[in-house]
Amino acid sequence: MAPRKKKEQPVNKKPDINAYIAGAGLVVEQPITDTLETNYMPYAMSVIVSRAIPEIDGFKPSHRKLLYTMYNMGLLSGSTIKSANIVGRTMQLNPHGDAAIYETMVRLSEGYQALLHPYVASKGSFGKAYSRDMAYAASRYTEAKLAPIANELFEDINKDTVDFVDNYDATMKEPVLFPVTFPSVLVNANTGIAVGMASSICPFNLREVCETTIAYIKDNDINVADTLLAPDFPIGGQLLYNRKEMEDIYESGRGSFKVKGVYSYDKSQNCIDITEIPPTTTTEAIIEKVIELVKAKKITEINDIRDETDLGGLKITIDLKRGVDPDKFMKKMFKSTPLEDSFACNFNILIAGSPKVMGVKEIISEWVAFREECVRRRVYFKLSKAKDKMHLLRGLEKILLDIDKAIKIVRETDEEAQVVPNLMIGFGIDKIQAEYVAEIKLRHLNREYILKRTADIEELEKEIAEMEAILKSRSRILKIIVGELENVIKKYGMDRKTQIISAEAEEDYKEEEVVDDSPVTFFFTKDGYFKKITPQSLRMSGEQKLKEGDEITQTVEASNAYDLLFFSNKQQVYKSKATEFADSKASILGDYVPSKLEFEEAENAVFMASTTDYSGYMIFIFDNGRISKVPLSSYMTKNNRKKLIAAYCGKFTLHSIFQIKEDVDICLKSTNGRILLVNTGAIPAKTTRDNTGIAVMTQKKGQRLLSAELYNKGNMENEHRYRTRNLPAAGSKPSEKTAEQIKMDL
Repeated sequence: MAPRKKKEQPVNKKPDINAYIAGAGLVVEQPITDTLETNYMPYAMSVIVSRAIPEIDGFKPSHRKLLYTMYNMGLLSGSTIKSANIVGRTMQLNPHGDAAIYETMVRLSEGYQALLHPYVASKGSFGKAYSRDMAYAASRYTEAKLAPIANELFEDINKDTVDFVDNYDATMKEPVLFPVTFPSVLVNANTGIAVGMASSICPFNLREVCETTIAYIKDNDINVADTLLAPDFPIGGQLLYNRKEMEDIYESGRGSFKVKGVYSYDKSQNCIDITEIPPTTTTEAIIEKVIELVKAKKITEINDIRDETDLGGLKITIDLKRGVDPDKFMKKMFKSTPLEDSFACNFNILIAGSPKVMGVKEIISEWVAFREECVRRRVYFKLSKAKDKMHLLRGLEKILLDIDKAIKIVRETDEEAQVVPNLMIGFGIDKIQAEYVAEIKLRHLNREYILKRTADIEELEKEIAEMEAILKSRSRILKIIVGELENVIKKYGMDRKTQIISAEAEEDYKEEEVVDDSPVTFFFTKDGYFKKITPQSLRMSGEQKLKEGDEITQTVEASNAYDLLFFSNKQQVYKSKATEFADSKASILGDYVPSKLEFEEAENAVFMASTTDYSGYMIFIFDNGRISKVPLSSYMTKNNRKKLIAAYCGKFTLHSIFQIKEDVDICLKSTNGRILLVNTGAIPAKTTRDNTGIAVMTQKKGQRLLSAELYNKGNMENEHRYRTRNLPAAGSKPSEKTAEQIKMDL
């Protein structure tokens, strides 16, 4: 017997990666337009249509899936259940994760206070819309159910009023829209950011919205602003109302308006309690801004600020210093903190799957058309049910003619399957009617039962006629909608929470500004360092600390109310306010102006001017003996610009800069040894900042100004020798005594 051959073992070969990944390593060129169309556009449309933009019923898909799940769980009545249970069930419709679903529930809850009319009744800690740090508890700790107003979303949902579609795995149905009985899209705030577009719908008072819709149904040419006064926010606040601006928003669906907080003054405690804030900010943001302004010395009227929000509601308390006027202080607060903020409107809504920015009247028109269709479908649904019931009762009515015959037919029929056909033949009824008669219990085969069931035929005929008439008449459908809106007003209407105040009056109110005019001393050095020191600190200070080689060139006694102008070596001036610089000490270098005011590269500060009223002049003296005189008012700007170019002439080399309140004498000394005294009154002022000025002291080739100083009368002998009636002038040689004095001064 031949020996068995040993089976050869397979050789392990290294797998070919390219065999598994087709086209690996290949670079395929594709036009960017094709990439956008095939890859990006489907994503963008998905975000727009299925995520971020609300539809005419006022809901995004995430809202609708959550609320419909709660409805199916029977949460319109009964007690609350754990939020985690609701979130888990909602994932049958919304596969985006439990965190996103729970956040949606939080925003719809009454505990969060983001909606005028919350759809979710909550129990437990759901956070607050007006607080960044008050976080909501985990879903396992909180409970929820549907709020009573949710009845207006689901009352007709099982009457074929809206279309249903499969959920993501086709295991159950969900509604495309809610058949809501009032324009909820305008009642509760809704914001969303899609791809290339966004939506921001402010909330309006439910009563005003319903009354406006009723007025529109009765007369399409109404002015919406007559009944829909202004937006209404759940936190309250005060809305600065301008009729024209509001009408523009109502017309175009875009625009903005301002909302400010509400405060009260407690005289006994000398403190201000802020109880309402704009919807665009939080208590933490306000407090942080106030602290920032206090550190910058822009707010000096307060001793303390704290958040006293508790179960009673929002409350920010500010302790004032003694003697502070609370109303004037709050003017400053509204101007410089988020206590007054703008709300931007963008009424972008999906209509038939397409985003559209609409005005309020157009939104109401679209909602009325949507609600008309819902009512029409509901009436048709009821009509179909009524006709089916009538059909059965007509068959039952025929049985009334001979009950014994019906019993005999059933009893004498040999096979069960033949009962219905025999009843059809015996009484001339159809299969549906015969099935209904055959299913009647034996105890009901009596005249009394049949008479009771058929007694409603006449009433049912009237109902059918009524419903058919409604379907043929649009005015009757609109009348039903009006009745539903009036019922909503009666059940859920409430007074406005946001006060309406005149924007014109508020503008005058804001013009007054509280100015800190506490005394300070300014120090400016040759190298561009600036210090602002209070008198108390100055009295306790020792020698001024300076950078090596630096020296103080200007010392000005002023106040925090001063404006500061820093002239640079590049013919530019940078404007600031004294309050923008923190109080300094003699023991530190101070603020380096080019860094503080963001100078350009290689740009240095060469002179500091300070003023409160921009009176007086700036004097610019150049090496060639020319002098330019510019009114300080030329540097005043209405829009608080921080930087002005062409602050002085750049054609000549700058020698000195002076700031004067009135005309003074200036002593000019040239390298040729001559001296000239000139009064600035002889130099014409020019409002053009970079004017070349006039020639004052003539200089020959190779000569230039040696010094320029403000001159006090009597400092030199025979000072008339150095004055001249005509300009320009060469000046005069000093006497030996004067020359000796000059050498000593140098």
